[in-house]
Amino acid sequence: MTKTEVLEFLKREQDPRGIASWEKHAKSSGGLKSFGIGLTRLRKYAKQLGRDPKLARQLWKTKVYEARVLALLIDDPKTMTIEQAEAQVEELQGGHLAHVFSSCDATLAKTPFVLELVEKWTKSKDPIRRRCGYGLLYEVSKWKKKSAPDEAGFLAHVERIGKRQAKESVDVRMAMGGALMGIGTRSKKLHAATLKVAKAMGPIEFDPTGKCDPFDVAKRLSHDLIKQRLGV
Repeated sequence: MTKTEVLEFLKREQDPRGIASWEKHAKSSGGLKSFGIGLTRLRKYAKQLGRDPKLARQLWKTKVYEARVLALLIDDPKTMTIEQAEAQVEELQGGHLAHVFSSCDATLAKTPFVLELVEKWTKSKDPIRRRCGYGLLYEVSKWKKKSAPDEAGFLAHVERIGKRQAKESVDVRMAMGGALMGIGTRSKKLHAATLKVAKAMGPIEFDPTGKCDPFDVAKRLSHDLIKQRLGV
């Protein structure tokens, strides 16, 4: 598949309602154009394209939001480099691409250097990097492999979130909340630590229109199914 063919597909699949929604937030779009296509549809198409780092690089250079999303989805974690990640995080256009870039089963989270990025970006002075660092931490929190951080490693991140969360923007606090959710389901000790921080954090108001409920990490961690599974 070529870049031209992908762009032609996106044009055919465009959604007027999605485009209208995008245009309402044009000031924070970083100058990117959108065809209004949802992430679920893009994920399905990305599976058809398969891993293609060459095509990913070409799509990333476009000014089309969906093309850049596809670039992130079809890139190859085996060929990605830290230098590439550092370059891309600088080009996230106001954060619109940050979720796909760092969480939501992100390709970047599958790279051999992801733990290095987590440690570096969660401590960065750049809020976009901190947001992405905590997004990656959420992905790492789902690991069942031996290379996952130990309990002490996760506790260090929980402690840091507890100390910094009140000073952060909504976007970074949302990413922190996601990381707490993932870490808090790993063990009884981690559940207790994350629940304490989540209660101090409180529900996160992220939707200025009020149509969506706040992100209440403590409430989610207190769900009976999680407590039963951990023996809390």
